[in-house]
Amino acid sequence: MTATSPTTVPVEAPHLANPDENPSFIKGLFLGEIREDLVFPFPELSADERESLAMVLDSYRSFAADHVDPAKHDHDGRFQDSMREAFHALGFMGMNIPEAYGGFGASAKVFNRVFGEIGGTDPALAVYFGAHQSIGCKGIVLFGNEDQKQRWLPRCASGELVAGFCLTEPGSGSDAQAMAARAVPSDDGTHYVLSGTKIWISNAGYAGVFTVFAKVPVVVDGKKRERVTAFIVDAKAAGVSLGKLEEKMGIKASDTRAVFFENVRVPVEDRLGEVGHGFRIALEVLNSGRLGLSAGSARGTRRIMNEAIAYAAQREQFGKPIASFEMIRRKIALLAADCYATEAAVMLTAGMVDRGGVDYSLETASCKVFASEMGYRATHEALQIAGGIGYSKEYPYEQAVRDSRIMLIFEGTNEILRALVALMGLQQPGERLKEIGMALQDPIRSLGAIGSYLAGRAKGTIDRPDFKRVHDTLKDEADLVADQVYDLGRAVERALRRHGKKIMDRQYVQERLANAAIDLFMATATLSRATAELERAGGDESKVANELDCARVFVHAAYRRTRRSLRALRNNQDKRLDAIAQRAVEARDLAPPGPADR
Repeated sequence: MTATSPTTVPVEAPHLANPDENPSFIKGLFLGEIREDLVFPFPELSADERESLAMVLDSYRSFAADHVDPAKHDHDGRFQDSMREAFHALGFMGMNIPEAYGGFGASAKVFNRVFGEIGGTDPALAVYFGAHQSIGCKGIVLFGNEDQKQRWLPRCASGELVAGFCLTEPGSGSDAQAMAARAVPSDDGTHYVLSGTKIWISNAGYAGVFTVFAKVPVVVDGKKRERVTAFIVDAKAAGVSLGKLEEKMGIKASDTRAVFFENVRVPVEDRLGEVGHGFRIALEVLNSGRLGLSAGSARGTRRIMNEAIAYAAQREQFGKPIASFEMIRRKIALLAADCYATEAAVMLTAGMVDRGGVDYSLETASCKVFASEMGYRATHEALQIAGGIGYSKEYPYEQAVRDSRIMLIFEGTNEILRALVALMGLQQPGERLKEIGMALQDPIRSLGAIGSYLAGRAKGTIDRPDFKRVHDTLKDEADLVADQVYDLGRAVERALRRHGKKIMDRQYVQERLANAAIDLFMATATLSRATAELERAGGDESKVANELDCARVFVHAAYRRTRRSLRALRNNQDKRLDAIAQRAVEARDLAPPGPADR
């Protein structure tokens, strides 16, 4: 029996990414297209947004100076209650909750800049902030009906309720189809009975409300099925209990636990969205979380590298500062270029969110992959620059390494996100190839389909695309990117023709295509940002020399990486990799015995 439901906001609400309907820049790359209208002009803050942001950042920095001590949080493994209370009192818990429900109503551009500031101060506090707003109560903001918003969001905005997001289970991580939690509707249709276990839940110990995903039994075409559905669950309800505090490698002050639901009665009024819409709700919510993590990783990169730069400038070896040595300078310069590009991509994607009518799902995934790996690399490079002191707990470097590691796992592992980028990017090219294949079986009746297909390909892959809105100063860099967009479109066609449906299992291919698309998106964001900066400077390169150097270094590096990724689709050692890995798994031993082990 399916319980009755209150009026709900449709899943296809206009503020969502809506990947089935709206255009995507990265999906265009897989067709060999450059959809410039989605990435130009580079987004800017309005005067009101800029004023509000300055006020919020000043407020946060003053608060952080008095209350935020990352080393103490790491040592104690918890936040002081006074710190959390002061954080709540400043209104940060409602930053992206609409004003109508007691929040600040920040745009995505403003919210992610604030998220970055918090992440650059203390990653554990950023997780507390993000788990609450980016994912914990985000589902209510996006999908809740008016009654749900009125009952839950004002208390979330004030910090009276801290929110958590319950998706992962012991046997269900990236494979959400394996979810075991179930919510069975009552006979009278008034509530659901929820049972199951969720693990790695951030904010669990603080939470007053959870967004929980569980399978609901339904009947489809006379057959029993189960459909993943979202629920708003009072964390203090009977039957909700918490596991022990997880002892983690990093972000130790973030309260992470398992949450157990045993016959929890959830009023039907607190079902979020329609039965069976849980997957889509989860994906939309995670889009928000991924962008926030990207902003935090970018600011974290700045913070730890600024520590290393200051040290390198005063630390002398062989009679001069180590900052003058080229191997140190190279570390600094490459991370500066990567940071410039990442902040460009985050701002560009946030602009897509605010704009509406754009599918930004692959863009947020790409930002998260690139930013998290950059942040992790930055902590290692900073520690290396610091040398021996970097290994000491007295300095911030070793904690930064530990705190940054989780970012490659949070909100979908980077491996899964690469598969997501590739497989979603391949959908439209795959459909086009399937259509032309069917049309060729009956060419006389299908001339129209064949003609429109060829016309579409002529606009995309067959003719090399060009940038028309990049500043002339960056024409050489724009040409490099356009060349690789053309090559990606052709590589996609070849891969689909070669592998067909089996490409679903070809993760070597998926990873290479995803890496190429991610680099091309990051490079395009860089070109868009640098173009805007050049235009503000009236075309005077000397006024934006630092920006141009960063842009050019990044684009050339991205070009080389993309070219290697696409070439490896044809020339690789995949079969040998498979053979080595298979032997290691069978023997439970990494490599052949060492020379002294025989």
